[in-house]
Amino acid sequence: MKPKVRILSFLFFFLFLAVGGVEAVAAANLTMGDAINKAGRQRMLSQRIVKAYALVGQKVMLSAANQLRDSVALFDKQLAELTEFAATDEERKTIAEVAALWKKFKAMATQKPSKENAEKLAAMSDEVLKKAHKFVLLLQERSGTNAGKLVNISGRQRMLSQRIAKFYVLKSWGLDNPEYDIGMQKAVVEFTDALRLLQNAPENTSEINDALAKVEKDWNTFKISKQLKGNNYIPSLVVRSLDKILAQMNYITALYAGITK
Repeated sequence: MKPKVRILSFLFFFLFLAVGGVEAVAAANLTMGDAINKAGRQRMLSQRIVKAYALVGQKVMLSAANQLRDSVALFDKQLAELTEFAATDEERKTIAEVAALWKKFKAMATQKPSKENAEKLAAMSDEVLKKAHKFVLLLQERSGTNAGKLVNISGRQRMLSQRIAKFYVLKSWGLDNPEYDIGMQKAVVEFTDALRLLQNAPENTSEINDALAKVEKDWNTFKISKQLKGNNYIPSLVVRSLDKILAQMNYITALYAGITK
């Protein structure tokens, strides 16, 4: 294989891992940590899809169309795995509700982007997020371990990174909904608080602590509270910064999943 081909192959593989992780594990072989990780990732995808949709609509970032397509495909794949993994009546009921919301959400997300539909899609994403989060909590309860809780919290950080990006990109498209400002600032506070909680977890390995230290450095450097002020939007820069944090939190969540049986 030529050097350039090898480099491109490696880059594509890294991007795949950053969003979806290794998806080779069959649903029947999922550990509880795997399941909580995947269920938590569904929350992130609900926000990431809207962000990518709005970027496509603005014709910003050529990679957004692929990100949108890949995120929809990954949600579909994980939904099937999690539906099979559901073991209690409440889990089966909740994942069925996620599936019903997803059907409508997916139909709109895969249409040609428009400002009018972007607002509708954003509202629908919060409904999907809410039900997906409920399913995560049910799995966490079944796990009965603090490690399972850490997978949930760490995985939720991925969602918050994309939720902040979602609101920012919607605003950069001229959708000046005051709820977007409120939601964005709330997500910033929640991310900061959860990062502190994870850093103090007694279950942390040295590898997890090192990875969290890198996230903290990037989060502080980002200075998101200042970058998001004013009307001079720079969506490509903000999205790339938040996607870097997403990739780091995806790695950390997988580490937590590894210590959850």
